[in-house]
Amino acid sequence: MLNQILHGEKTAEPALLIVHGLYGSGRNWGVIAKRLSDQRQVIAVDQRNHGNSPWFDGHSYLDMADDLADVIRAHGQPMDVMGHSMGGKAAMVLALKYPELVNRLIVADIAPTTYGHSQVQYIQAMKAVDLSRIEKRSDAESQLRETVDDPTLPVFFTQSLDVSGKRWRLNLDTLEREMPKILSFPDVSGQFDGPVLFLSGAQSDYVQVQHRPTIKTLFPNAAFAKIPGAGHWLHAEKPREFEAAVRVWLNK
Repeated sequence: MLNQILHGEKTAEPALLIVHGLYGSGRNWGVIAKRLSDQRQVIAVDQRNHGNSPWFDGHSYLDMADDLADVIRAHGQPMDVMGHSMGGKAAMVLALKYPELVNRLIVADIAPTTYGHSQVQYIQAMKAVDLSRIEKRSDAESQLRETVDDPTLPVFFTQSLDVSGKRWRLNLDTLEREMPKILSFPDVSGQFDGPVLFLSGAQSDYVQVQHRPTIKTLFPNAAFAKIPGAGHWLHAEKPREFEAAVRVWLNK
């Protein structure tokens, strides 16, 4: 079973399941999850090979969808589900495979398509960190900045670093080997007829107009919205606007 971080108590509203993206964890969503828990219980998971969840040799979206289905079944009732990036793909596959487990779906800045930009270079950067020299998180950030151009990413990556244990809470070997699966989208039959919001950053190119026919085939009741001034990390760049958009959608 995936590691879960629960925020708030059960209410009459369906619980919200939050599914993080690649190299993330449920902890990354703590602020937004806590704020949204004023009206419903919010459950942020660590996906397989991330955070405090078990490590596996495989990292396919079919497996990730099964992991999420197990979490929902364990709580005994369908949930609203929100996933970002890789987590958005996992959430989409969950809804297509197990539509009875999902009420509403929010897909944050990702489309059901294959992308060409590999993320392997970041795995190599994390593997290159000399963990024996790490006494605090900033030590690892300094090493990562030598090979990672984006200044925000070292801070994000080191949230998955166990400083005292001198280990990454990421199964880097499996994630590297399974990267082609992570970048792709599986051939899943069927449709999800429930309400779906594709919420994107206006400055991001992850969800494009040419993706909409495929989206509408799989999710006939899909709606689309953009957050001005936000890129792919829209929930971190514009947290208040992101939260507001999610609230409006969930309370329709």
